[in-house]
Amino acid sequence: MAGSTSKKKQKYSYADYLTWDDDNRYEIIDGEVFDMTSPGVLHQSISGELFRQMANYFEDKPCKVFAAPLDVLLAKNASRSDEVFTVVQPDIMVVCDPKKIEERGIVGAPDLVVEIISPSTSSKDNIIKRRVYEQAGVKEFWLISPLERLIRVNKLGKDGRFEREEIYDDTAQIAIAQFAGLSVDCRRLFPPLPKVKRVKSPPPPKYG
Repeated sequence: MAGSTSKKKQKYSYADYLTWDDDNRYEIIDGEVFDMTSPGVLHQSISGELFRQMANYFEDKPCKVFAAPLDVLLAKNASRSDEVFTVVQPDIMVVCDPKKIEERGIVGAPDLVVEIISPSTSSKDNIIKRRVYEQAGVKEFWLISPLERLIRVNKLGKDGRFEREEIYDDTAQIAIAQFAGLSVDCRRLFPPLPKVKRVKSPPPPKYG
């Protein structure tokens, strides 16, 4: 998740990104740089539980699951750092091609990407990142809204475009078709809702 733009140059590359040493986290999308906002407790709770479920499934399997912060470099036919203009840090991702896994991060599109949105990042994640992941060829893109307690799933079609979005609530079991046998239990992702105390109505007045 990312917030407002903080740098002043017109277009930044991964080469610029590697020179920043101010201890802040950034993403670059099409050369534009964004500050990364610090995640809250709810965000981290959802991320941790989803990672746990996926990590249990992928244990001893060729695909690997990763959690932020880890750089993902998205650029086609770019061999130099100054030719890469999109560097993102998804909250959770699954990568099945070992050639994409390098010490510096993931080079190329993950097979599955999950972003946990907040009010400050909603439009960016819904519009900009959705487009970026679609163009990069991410097979499945999840948007999790902690406040709405909803999971929105976008799957890449044969035409290279995301199909009609599927929406799940906090009671769903989401089966991920590209990983046979993997089903995410959404009931465990979100904290329990507070119980509403029922207030007893006063007895009707007696007449006579």
